Amino acid sequence: MLSGLLALTMAAVFAGAAIYVSVAEQPARLRLDDRALLQEWQPAYKRGAAMQASIAIVACVLGLTAWWQLGGLAFLVGAVLIILPWPWTLLVMMPANRVLEALDASADNPHARSLIVRWGNLHLMRVAFGVLATIAFLWATHQP
Repeated sequence: MLSGLLALTMAAVFAGAAIYVSVAEQPARLRLDDRALLQEWQPAYKRGAAMQASIAIVACVLGLTAWWQLGGLAFLVGAVLIILPWPWTLLVMMPANRVLEALDASADNPHARSLIVRWGNLHLMRVAFGVLATIAFLWATHQP
């Protein structure tokens, strides 16, 4: 049962980080001028992506371990939901990420703001996956 509780904890940490980005960091950065906006987004994205990617992998492995040890479809569902931000990011968000990462933050970039707004909207799916995974793990840990 420990693996299931740890999976729940890690999924909740992932969801909390994703929610923080969407409700605090993204709105705050959008108040910056265009140059500062990109200067803030680039290092924040790099650090945040590494952190959230790691948390998602750990939560997925723990969820799969709990499913293997205890059974229960909800652990498997949670494991799948918590790893879905990976393909979502790689397949859907990465085109905008690559453009934003390649821009020179010290120069004027007229399209950076619209790309960062788009990125923020796409990031909401990462929030949804994290919250749904947390709910699935919570459900699984409360089953007899």
